[in-house]
Amino acid sequence: MYQYTENDQKLVDERVAQFKRQTEQYLKGELTEDQFRALRLRNGVYVQTHAPLLRVAGPYGLLNSKQVRKLAHIAREYDKNYCHITTRQNIQFNWPKIEKVPEILAELASVQMHAIQTSGNCMRNTTSDHLAGVCIDEIEDPRPYCEIIRQWTTLHPEFDYLPRKFKIAVSGALHDRAATQFHDIGLHLVKNDSGEVGFRVIVGGGLGRTPIIGQVIKPFLEKKHILSYLEAILRIYNLFGRRDNKYKARIKILVKESGLAKFSAMVEKEWALLRDANELSAERIDAMRAEFAPPTYETEAIDNGEFEQHLSTDKAFATWIKYNTADHKVPGYKAAFISLKAPASPPGDITDVQLDVVADLADQFSFGEVRATHRQNLILADVKETDLFSLWQQLDALKLATPNIGTATDMICCPGLDFCSLANAGSIGVAKEINEALDDVDYIHDIGDLKINMSGCMNGCAHQSVGHIGILGVDKKGVEWYQITLGGSSENNAAIGERLGPAVAKDKITQAIVDILDVYVKIRLEDEAFLTTVNRVGIKPFKEQVYAIS
Repeated sequence: MYQYTENDQKLVDERVAQFKRQTEQYLKGELTEDQFRALRLRNGVYVQTHAPLLRVAGPYGLLNSKQVRKLAHIAREYDKNYCHITTRQNIQFNWPKIEKVPEILAELASVQMHAIQTSGNCMRNTTSDHLAGVCIDEIEDPRPYCEIIRQWTTLHPEFDYLPRKFKIAVSGALHDRAATQFHDIGLHLVKNDSGEVGFRVIVGGGLGRTPIIGQVIKPFLEKKHILSYLEAILRIYNLFGRRDNKYKARIKILVKESGLAKFSAMVEKEWALLRDANELSAERIDAMRAEFAPPTYETEAIDNGEFEQHLSTDKAFATWIKYNTADHKVPGYKAAFISLKAPASPPGDITDVQLDVVADLADQFSFGEVRATHRQNLILADVKETDLFSLWQQLDALKLATPNIGTATDMICCPGLDFCSLANAGSIGVAKEINEALDDVDYIHDIGDLKINMSGCMNGCAHQSVGHIGILGVDKKGVEWYQITLGGSSENNAAIGERLGPAVAKDKITQAIVDILDVYVKIRLEDEAFLTTVNRVGIKPFKEQVYAIS
């Protein structure tokens, strides 16, 4: 895991001191609300319905146990004893006092964390595959490049005020677990015909009110050119991206309206001016790789007899292994998911007590490292199979072992009306209702791989457009209604869900989801996944059931 240099720490410390002065000026009335707004946004502070919201950067989802304990401390001392994991691998606190935010940022800086550029019209937190470095389908670990990009994007003077926010995701595996096709820029590590590893560059993807699948602008880019090519894209966006309409200001609109060919030509012309001046040296890549060297795994054969015995005699443990662990590239190890989707808990929330224990478990079982996922869960990525039973027992005692990763109750859910000032409808309460309706582990396991994403407004923070089932809250004359889409995906075969029909009233939405799943169970072929069924038969049979006149 990358460790701050003296310069890194100085930059973050100075930013904390700067924002402390700015906050004091604002509280004294020396800065207006509008003047302070741009300053607080650049430091991760939103003003929500009930209180400010502080978004903390989780670079490519990676945290160490010391940082997790600090998050627990902040939750206790400055918030209401919990925090929230976001779809961009960040951490949010929903109840800090504005006058206390500089103190919180100072606490974060003491463990090499910050909130710089987690909001505002700037380059945001670079995200990646939550299984980076351990997954069996990996071409190359993307995290060194994520860190190089993070350093390049932080306080970049030329791109400090972009037309709109800008997001980059990097994947190094055959299976895209980072939703790269729905980012402003998506980067895939790939091999060319000569076996060389470079980047496939995707541009112009995005979600929100205008979901668009990104397009390949460069099938293969040598690694040494990655920063100069990113800079060329950003320059064109900064020059030609719209600033007169925030709904049309994202790069996806520029690419769509220009056409990929014209946009690519502009980028190539700009890149010709940059490519030789900002090459990424092999030495720098190697130095950054060293920051992400694998831990010292046990190289001797691990006796799995006890593990196998627990699998065969404890059904609950075996179920957890099936759904909440992933294969590891090192024999005898697995990546273990920590589910933040217990039935009675808001999706993605974790308490201070749970955070402290997770930090202890990371030290005990996973080399002191914790990762945040895009689906609002956590992972211990390097757990010996012989330790899994003990880990499961301790997670289960904390209600962090719900065996539902990748199932219907592993929902992505935004805060909705409970917290967000932009929301049109509630999300957390609806998620709870759906969980209660599907409160049968055998049933959700029979349904299998199913991604339900629910957002409370068109901003789409919960990525409802790419859910296998998407739920979008809308306002109709002050009443909460919900639109349903089917067939979305943010993975390799990216797709935007198709709207099922008219919005459904709040008191009908849970039954609509149950009806959709009932139809699926009836019409699926043997072992056919939900998304495959939808792609095979279309939305008609689901629509007929949901809108049937009784």
